[in-house]
Amino acid sequence: MEYRDYYKILGVPKSATTDDIKKAFRKLAVKHHPDKNPGDKSAEDKFKEISEANDVLSDPEKRKKYDEVGADWKNYEQMHRQNGNRQRQQRTTYQTGSEGGFSDFFESIFGGGYGESFGGGRTVKQKGQDLEGKITISLEEAYSGTSRRISVGDNVLEIKIKPGVKDGDILRLKGKGGSGRGGGHAGDVLITTNIASNSVFERKGDDLYRDIKVDLYTVILGDKINVDTMKGKLQVSIKAGTQNGASLRLKGMGMPIQTSIGSFGDLYVKVNVMLPTNLSDKELEIFKQLSDLEKAKM
Repeated sequence: MEYRDYYKILGVPKSATTDDIKKAFRKLAVKHHPDKNPGDKSAEDKFKEISEANDVLSDPEKRKKYDEVGADWKNYEQMHRQNGNRQRQQRTTYQTGSEGGFSDFFESIFGGGYGESFGGGRTVKQKGQDLEGKITISLEEAYSGTSRRISVGDNVLEIKIKPGVKDGDILRLKGKGGSGRGGGHAGDVLITTNIASNSVFERKGDDLYRDIKVDLYTVILGDKINVDTMKGKLQVSIKAGTQNGASLRLKGMGMPIQTSIGSFGDLYVKVNVMLPTNLSDKELEIFKQLSDLEKAKM
């Protein structure tokens, strides 16, 4: 048997968090799942390999033992040879969604699985399959929070979406996925959020951005205008002499911040100056006089 580098198999560093490991596994599982690669033996073997790596690295106790063994693998290999192959003869098959069992390397460390023994055999506890899906919500729903109902088999589940959810966030319904085996826990339902684009606001993190049109006279003389925000209309002061393209920061008018209840990002408003059209002769004359006055200053 040979040492198996589970970190390398999943493509993560040894410092990877549990979430990093889960994300890496889900990405590889989707790519190599036997259902998506019918008849492809190499994909099936790869799926078993990444499933085994995830089984170890996503479990804190197994991961700790694996990390300890990694530095002293030769001693474990020698011990395994001395004990012979009795464990493999007694084990039952470990299911990973397709036929196949634990590798010899896995069993040399973990003894062929976990669970209760029946008649000299061993039933392996396996968590049920995680089920994945995607939902699309509007920016307004992401701002205020919302809910959705989804069907999973014969069950209808309600997903509560908290204010401030971001595009690509994963919502987990624990224990609502596939049934476990051998007394293992049920899998989870993982829902990825997709936030539809908005015709007015652009989101960057917890901040929002939008453009507003302001007439020439307002930016020259200064005045107050109404601006639509996610909280409703807000009266905003435009200072005299505001330049085209200027950005106004409206503090606390952005998206809710999930990690800080009651806090909000900011709204940045870009000023687009609208030039007057269809000017009368009198208006043109006034602009000419203003132009002459400006030239006289030079």
